[in-house]
Amino acid sequence: MIKVTRLDGKTYYLNPHMIETMETAPDLTLVMLSGKRIVLRESPEDVIEKIIEYRRKIGMNAQEE
Repeated sequence: MIKVTRLDGKTYYLNPHMIETMETAPDLTLVMLSGKRIVLRESPEDVIEKIIEYRRKIGMNAQEE
């Protein structure tokens, strides 16, 4: 799970494997595989870094090589 912040300031934890797409217009909106949309304060770059760190922690990168 990665920690993100909604526009209202509440902390939210989500499974990054469930993210289908990220859109910026102007706020970052994650579109989940379920179709649910989550608007965040973070930048796309911040979320990508969190996903990379999460994948390192669970050993995903080693499995993909």
